[in-house]
Amino acid sequence: MSMRMKPFLWSLLYCAALLLSDVVQATYHLGLGDPQLIAAQSYAQSRHNGRPPLRTLDPAKTDSECRSRPLDLVFIIDSSRSVRPAEFEKVKIFLADMVDTLDVGSDATRVAVVNYASTVKIEFLLKDHFNKLDLKKAISRIEPLAAGTMTGLAIKTAVNDAFTEQSGARPRSRKISKVAIIVTDGRPQDQVEEVSAAARASGIEIYAVGVDRADMRSLQLMASIPLEDHVFYVETYGVIEKLTSKFRETLCGVDPCAMGHDCEHICVNSNASYYCKCRNGYILNVDKKTCSLKQVKVEVVEDPCKCEARLAFQKQTQAAIQQLTTKLANIAGRIEHLENMLGRA
Repeated sequence: MSMRMKPFLWSLLYCAALLLSDVVQATYHLGLGDPQLIAAQSYAQSRHNGRPPLRTLDPAKTDSECRSRPLDLVFIIDSSRSVRPAEFEKVKIFLADMVDTLDVGSDATRVAVVNYASTVKIEFLLKDHFNKLDLKKAISRIEPLAAGTMTGLAIKTAVNDAFTEQSGARPRSRKISKVAIIVTDGRPQDQVEEVSAAARASGIEIYAVGVDRADMRSLQLMASIPLEDHVFYVETYGVIEKLTSKFRETLCGVDPCAMGHDCEHICVNSNASYYCKCRNGYILNVDKKTCSLKQVKVEVVEDPCKCEARLAFQKQTQAAIQQLTTKLANIAGRIEHLENMLGRA
């Protein structure tokens, strides 16, 4: 091998090592043979290990082909003493990144944040901000509360005060999904099982994100089922941003009309599916895909005024003919009488 080739090969090996390092980091720094970390990781990645994901997204595609379904979304974030200031900043970056992946708007996804420690503070409501810039500014202003971990109280506050129509949640008749994402690094100091069950029973879908020392059993008690789709774990706040792509897969749905359809005229997106419509002047056929021209029935309606005039004219004509007939009969009778008189003479 020539001396010129050695630097090139060393550079190639160095690049390969960097790529391998990135892959290892993306798996949440799991050590080989560490059963506790492997078990924790399974909650974050099991939907990609052993069965295909429900949705696959091409990272190279733009957001124009990935549109989140409308949500009433409430983040419930732990800011207790165990969350250091630098770590809490990571949580805020995660929230801002999540906002970037969503279609935010009054008719799209609405976002609220509930901050908790030993007390609970609603940072902003679903009705407060309808664009990404305002939301991210509001997130940047959130400060940690610093003591205690009253997760059950935070969930109850979110249900009673954040997911209400007065606070900006859409009415049930609109069928807008209500989603809560809880982020915590500790064990709740109050009961979470009953309040979480009540929240889920009211129609709220709960995702539980555990960080570092988070109690896995508590995460399972809070989350909706299936747990493998609703419980996540990351080893440190330093990698929590990696969960953005996980939630992107869950909350962001591909427009089925953009992916291809068999509608003859118009494809209408209805979240996970679609249906077909026809342009004006056409009707949808029995196959619910093709269209046919509308058959317009023409009904001739007589003008009642014209009918009455025609009947009156007919009556007048008949009366005139009858008068003429009578006159002619009289004239004929007179002529006959004159003829008889002349014959006698």
